Amino acid sequence: MTARKAVKKAAAGKKAGAAVSKTRATAAKPAAKQAKSPAAIKDAGLELDPARIAELLRRLRAAYPDAECALLHRNAWELLVATILSAQCTDARVNMVTPGLFRKFPSPAAFAEASLPAIEEEIRSTGFYHNKAKSISSAAKRLVSEFGGKVPQTMDELLTLPGVARKTANVVLGVAFQKAEGVVVDTHVLRLSHRLGLTRAEDPKRVEEDLMRVIPRDRWIAFSHEMIHHGRQICIARKPRCAECPLETLCHAADKTESSH
Repeated sequence: MTARKAVKKAAAGKKAGAAVSKTRATAAKPAAKQAKSPAAIKDAGLELDPARIAELLRRLRAAYPDAECALLHRNAWELLVATILSAQCTDARVNMVTPGLFRKFPSPAAFAEASLPAIEEEIRSTGFYHNKAKSISSAAKRLVSEFGGKVPQTMDELLTLPGVARKTANVVLGVAFQKAEGVVVDTHVLRLSHRLGLTRAEDPKRVEEDLMRVIPRDRWIAFSHEMIHHGRQICIARKPRCAECPLETLCHAADKTESSH
């Protein structure tokens, strides 16, 4: 063997040995840590310890034992219409409008036959009345043609109705049919869920998914009602009344007006 070949062979052997050592080192590395369960998470502003969640739910129920949907209605269809009207409008204003609206159009068939201008005239004060009238009219027509004039009782079917997204569908399913298929996420639920460290998502669908992971299913319906009442009465957006808040010791929001911890 020439000197040149010997040098090349030695270099090749050294390279192969380095590769084997690297492979062994990689194999010897400990497996990456598994993602922490909600029970262990208290980072990025989230506070999802099950004991804390249970106490939060206990205090909400104690504070608002009779919390229920504030929209006046006599059946699932009226609730669906009222929920569509409540977009960018207060429940109080919707409740002023719907009695006359339902007297004039007492059924989905009546809405389906009504002209858009006639519906718009009745709901004008709720805002965005052009779009709302179109959604209500189209939903009524679809109910009549596809569902025999009855409001469907599944999420998938409700989502086929014009103007109905998950929030409206969850309201109808939870309130009218007592079916917990998700969590209603309105502006109060979204805002309070951030303040209480239950989510950092901004999109309502992502917020709902986060809440469904940490709130027991048998509390999904009541939880939304309680959070909405709390947001209206105590945890007011402009100036939260922290001194009166039953959740104060569980809340670590940066803009608290008063803190005992």
